[in-house]
Amino acid sequence: MTSEKVRVRFAPSPTGELHVGNARTALYNWLFARRTGGVFVLRIEDTDIERSEARYEAQLMEDLRWLGLNWDEGPGASGQPDTGAAGPYRQSQRLAIYAEHTERLLAAGKAYRCFCTPEELEAERKLAAAEHRPQTYSGRCRALTQVEIDRNLAAGKPFAVRLKIEDRPLRFHDLVRGPVEFASEAVSDPILVRSAAGGAAGVSAGVPVYNYVVTIDDALMGITHVIRGDDHISNTPKQVAIYEAFNWPLPEFAHLSTILGPDRERLSKRHGATSIASFRAMGYLPEALVNYLALLGWGAEDGKTETFTLGELTRAFSLERVTPSPAIFDFDKLNWLNRHYLKLAALERLSDLSWNYFAASLPPRDAASEATRNWFEQLLALFVPAVDRLDQLPAKSAFIFAFDPAAARSDPENTAALAADSARVVLAEFADRARVHGGPVTPEIFKAWINEIKTAAAVKGPALFNPIRIALTGASSGREFDKLLPLIEGGASLGIGIPGVRQRIERFVGVQAR
Repeated sequence: MTSEKVRVRFAPSPTGELHVGNARTALYNWLFARRTGGVFVLRIEDTDIERSEARYEAQLMEDLRWLGLNWDEGPGASGQPDTGAAGPYRQSQRLAIYAEHTERLLAAGKAYRCFCTPEELEAERKLAAAEHRPQTYSGRCRALTQVEIDRNLAAGKPFAVRLKIEDRPLRFHDLVRGPVEFASEAVSDPILVRSAAGGAAGVSAGVPVYNYVVTIDDALMGITHVIRGDDHISNTPKQVAIYEAFNWPLPEFAHLSTILGPDRERLSKRHGATSIASFRAMGYLPEALVNYLALLGWGAEDGKTETFTLGELTRAFSLERVTPSPAIFDFDKLNWLNRHYLKLAALERLSDLSWNYFAASLPPRDAASEATRNWFEQLLALFVPAVDRLDQLPAKSAFIFAFDPAAARSDPENTAALAADSARVVLAEFADRARVHGGPVTPEIFKAWINEIKTAAAVKGPALFNPIRIALTGASSGREFDKLLPLIEGGASLGIGIPGVRQRIERFVGVQAR
């Protein structure tokens, strides 16, 4: 199919959350459109009335925006007009278009009414299975005379509409897999419109099926390239037959590889998070997820580069480098990319994204003082390099907000460091200085105390530092004291219930005395 401009589409069904497979499909379509100067169309396939929900539609549109995949044409948000001249962009608003095209096919003799009941079709299937024949429709309603058709319609007998498939192979070219061919027997005479009461006009009032409406939509919307998952390969010959029935030129097809979990089974919820909303809630950055999704079936020309901004992906992407081999979803690789982008992110942005994870410890961000917001950015600067995703921050920094000296002392990993006689001396010396000092403990003051305690207790290294670290943080290892102390003391001064250095050491020594 040739066109002045490339037009691609992403056509999700609003029956659930947007998952990584569909998100990758959207991304590849978006990248191809941007790379070629084409048009990216969003179309909502909501003809499944029972399962389609407005909340899922709103969520998937929000997920696409969050990923940075804006569309050129598509439906507006609730109550807003569509964007583009090829709409409507919701299939539920295009039913009259499908009905008109069904009439055209029936009038041209390229489709026919099938009055077979479900029981008759099941009997056919069982007989074909018993005789080891393909379990496809026999086509017996093709032979009905006009008199028989009129009699059935007059009686109000329900019917489906089927496409007449010619006895010849159905071929298409796949940009990822090369030439593909299906025998006509594998397709049979597919249903275009499901069975429903005939009515006086004899036009089916049933619901048109996926393969029918998607083909009509793609053709009328001028889609030049159909880029989608390989689970649609078996649908393609039926769609090719529909294109040919209307004498429409075929688009280019590109079927993307399956995404598998680490166990090489199709990726599902049992492998962990799979929806974009879940990854977002866990604190993955959109640039990390986009970067990772791009690498699931595509690679850079140099075969080495792994980090790409969306702009860099746009310049580098090509369908020629998309592989048909299954892609393995590697959470470790995603975490690595997320850490990379977390390190590059501005602290103010990270503060916006992370604040709600600390709802139990901090006031609402818009009600917090500037001092509290600045302090929180210091906390992020200290702990973000130690996490894979933002929702891990509360656990990683929990000791800052609430410290349990009894639990710290009873922790098996701390027992050895606290068992030595010198540990009691070190802690007592530190506590004495904290009581006398009374004010904030700066890194400079702390360093002076350490030198004094080193002499008084006659210890150095881990024997000196570990007991103090356990008393202040609950663990014998962690971030540098010159970064940790300002965070603890600064938090204590904000009036949000964070224990300061003096309070921590006194409580810890008190536990020791008991």
